[in-house]
Parts: sequence; structure tokens; C-alpha cells
Amino acid sequence: MEDGTSADTGVDNRPPILVRPSRDSDVDAMLAIYRRHIRGGVEADVIDTGAPEPDDLRDRRKNMRNRRLPHVVATSGDAVVGYAYAVLFRKRPAYRYTAKHSIYVHHEHISRGIGGILLQALIDTCAAAGFRQMIGYIDADNSASLALHQRFGFTKVAHLPAVAWRYGRWSDSVMVQRVLGPGSTEPPPPFTSR
Repeated sequence: MEDGTSADTGVDNRPPILVRPSRDSDVDAMLAIYRRHIRGGVEADVIDTGAPEPDDLRDRRKNMRNRRLPHVVATSGDAVVGYAYAVLFRKRPAYRYTAKHSIYVHHEHISRGIGGILLQALIDTCAAAGFRQMIGYIDADNSASLALHQRFGFTKVAHLPAVAWRYGRWSDSVMVQRVLGPGSTEPPPPFTSR
């Protein structure tokens, strides 16, 4: 069958999903996934001045690695089928224990559990790096992503109405948050530069 399952048994014959740190050789695949997600529902004549170029993404990866922030890919065989990363929620020093994450899954691999695998990798890596909170922004119409985040302990902390224009209408975003480690129950360790 076209989706990778056997017609006789219904068993998925595709290679397993593995997560690893992203590499420079993954950049083109990551950008293709990103551009499809970001351009979805946006008129073709609207210029995207914020889309990263390959060198931008390579530099971003290097800077994130130097700050112990995760930038990972999900692979199936040799193919990159998704990627995820976390950045500082805000650049001001007071926010240094809060990370904001993003997850992108290749459109042909939706509903394979890739988002959950990537999200768990981000949670584990951010917690190990000493972050106390994780933040995410999700399109309010993306019920699958909202449900996924809820299963992983995120709660809705804000609803941002009409912040995006997609598919010919205004679209809302939802802000979600999850505690990592001891969260706010105890002070953070002494400051070290990330």
C-alpha cells in the first residue's frame, strides 16, 4: 500500500522513527518541511521575508548547540520526516529558564506519532539542561497538536484571537505551557552562561 502498510497484514513496513541531533546535511529537508507549514493558507503573492535561508539555519543550529538548546530531526530510514527545536522564550536574562519550542512534521508523515516522539525529546533535553518551563504556540484549529501537548502535560495558558490571516480568514493561536523538573517550587541553581 502507498502509506507503507502491508495490504495483507496492516503492518507498517516503513523504517522506524529515530530522533537524533540535526546535521548540516539535514538543512534542505528541514527547510522544505518548514516552508510547507509556514506557507499553508497564505496567499501565493505574499512575500515571506522571514523565511530562513540554508546558511541562516546552519548558523541557528550552531548557536543553539552552543547554548545547549535542542535542535533535532526525526528520521525514517534516510529521510528526515520531522524536526523540532527549542529557543529561549525571551532574550532577557530573567527568562533564561524558559524555553519556547517548535515542531514540524513532513506532511506525508502526519499521524505516525512523530510529533510525540519529537516533543518527548525536547522535554527531556530541556529538562536536563536546567530549563523550568516550556512554552509553545499552536494554531487554535490544530486539534491534533493541542491534544498532543495536553497528553504531554501542557496546559492552555492563553488564547490569542485573530492573530494570523490564513485560508482567507482570521486564525487564533493558543499558548501552552509545561513545567519542567521542579518548576517554580524552588529557586534555580546559580546562574551559568548558556
